[in-house]
Amino acid sequence: MDLPRIGVTLQHFGRYAGPEGIATLAVAAERLGFHSLSVSERLLIPVGPHWTNDAGLPEDPCWDSLEVLTWAAAHTRRIRLCTGILNTIFQPPVVLARKLATLDRLSHGRLDVGIGQGGGTRLPPYYIPEEFTAAGVPVARRGAGFAEHVAAMRACWAPDPVEFHGEHYTIPASKVGPKPHGRIPLLFGAITRPTIERAARIGDGFVLVAVDWDAARRQIRWYREAGGTGTVMLSAFPTPPGTDPADADFTDAVLADLDRAADAGADEMHVVTTLLDVSPERQVELLEALAARTGL
Repeated sequence: MDLPRIGVTLQHFGRYAGPEGIATLAVAAERLGFHSLSVSERLLIPVGPHWTNDAGLPEDPCWDSLEVLTWAAAHTRRIRLCTGILNTIFQPPVVLARKLATLDRLSHGRLDVGIGQGGGTRLPPYYIPEEFTAAGVPVARRGAGFAEHVAAMRACWAPDPVEFHGEHYTIPASKVGPKPHGRIPLLFGAITRPTIERAARIGDGFVLVAVDWDAARRQIRWYREAGGTGTVMLSAFPTPPGTDPADADFTDAVLADLDRAADAGADEMHVVTTLLDVSPERQVELLEALAARTGL
């Protein structure tokens, strides 16, 4: 059984977020032979007595994911760059399409894009109503128009003139650029069976978080049974948040998760180190120990 490709999350929130830390981890991950770098998105973290962080989200706001990946792209040459997950509903398709195409051109075609529709209610990506309020988008729009948004972005990446007319989005006949370096893969974040089956129909892959490995196996099976042939990208949390594990403990935990990911049918597993309470330099040490054991 072949193990999935290994990706690494970049530190994009908390006390260790910053240009030096992002560059340090990105350069090391490429040097060590990891397949990709990933960054997730959270528009904001609510505060106040009404907010309870039952989902275990970061307590600190996240840096903008596309800006972080652009900075990482500027310091690397080969490693792929992934979002997981961008909530498309917060940006008009023409705006997001141009941002993604620009990053893809700047990185010479290294971009893979995980996208979602505003978050789920039980598993990541988590649904936060305050994000919709801040973005000026009605909560009732959550999930509506997602396929149309994807179609409008793909129209922007096609040859000019671009024109799109839908229920939620309209792009008048225009020249829209830049165009991507090549085809930008769109991996859909999904939780329920209907949304996973939609990912199989119109997406280029499926992205999920392994909070529950039984659920992850079931969701990947749904994707394949629906005819999905694209990349399945999974994020895993091999060691408890807020810890600084020994090198061997971290490596053993990642290898165990890689076996689970392979058994579930994932093509790529991203190791989430951002929740550990360690500096980017310490994260590099953990990745060096992992690379030595896996023979990257």
